[in-house]
Amino acid sequence: MMTSTRYIPETRLRRLRQTPTLRDMVRETHLSTHDLILPIFVDEGISERQPIKSMPGVFRETEESLTQFLKDSEKNGVKSFILFGVSHHKDDEGTDSMKKGGLLDRMISRAKDAVPDSLVIGDVCFCEYTDHGHCGPIAENGDVDNDATLENIAKQAIIAAEAGADIIAPSGMMDGQVGAIRAALDESSLGNVPIMAYAAKFASTYYGPFRDAAGCALGKYEHVAKDRKTYQMDPANAEEAMRETEQDILEGADMVMVKPGLAYLDILYRVKSTFKMPTFAYNVSGEYAMLKAASANGWIDYETTMMETLLSFKRAGADGILTYSANDAAKILNDR
Repeated sequence: MMTSTRYIPETRLRRLRQTPTLRDMVRETHLSTHDLILPIFVDEGISERQPIKSMPGVFRETEESLTQFLKDSEKNGVKSFILFGVSHHKDDEGTDSMKKGGLLDRMISRAKDAVPDSLVIGDVCFCEYTDHGHCGPIAENGDVDNDATLENIAKQAIIAAEAGADIIAPSGMMDGQVGAIRAALDESSLGNVPIMAYAAKFASTYYGPFRDAAGCALGKYEHVAKDRKTYQMDPANAEEAMRETEQDILEGADMVMVKPGLAYLDILYRVKSTFKMPTFAYNVSGEYAMLKAASANGWIDYETTMMETLLSFKRAGADGILTYSANDAAKILNDR
């Protein structure tokens, strides 16, 4: 007669998962409204806020509707915002964003007036303000002129800071852009304004809905490069991402960002672990759109999947998350 040799484990990890209160007690990673940064599109050419078809639930705000939207979001507990202009005064250099009274200046000033106790982040780049859609003026070879862009982005950063931006966030991935902005801010008695560097920004197809929302798609001119691969990073390169991040830190970045988020959690983890800087993840438009599309088809539950996604950024090391789901997440967190 055979004796049972069934194994009985002495350590049972399931013991700590038996009730919601017990799971809350031992939870390792926490998400709060303080982690959320809401991107907002401001269109100077519309009289009513317009839904963005590729991003259900997200709108292009008018300059007037921006005020109420910010106040409503602040009431939800969202206290940080990053603004993207949808310009109707474009040219080959994006000069509207480098002058007083331009859209960049106006929308940041309006935002600070609306929510003076919240953080307003000024995204400084030229893709929304150039007629060709690239992130700087074009050189004779059809590519972006890196060093001419540095001079321009320094001017753009000063406009944003003087308008009241609490943080400057350069997203163009030009070599030397953080150093150029840091020098310009310091020389203009704006040295206390921090820089959030888009330190590791990859040339990703996940940005598609953003290009629709911000009106910065490429392809208008034959002589201009049809993609951004000469300045945004190759998705295959992890070591280069570390070098890019280190360079931005050496040039004076106060915070760093990894963009996109979901497909680059390994980069996010390495950046946080290596540099131990305030580190942010951008839950980009394509990631948001995928959740919305899958939810609309009944394949997933939007709210639970969205919260799981945001938690994954925190678990990988993010100190904050730029996400179009910020208001949705804040309402859920407030109800807990």
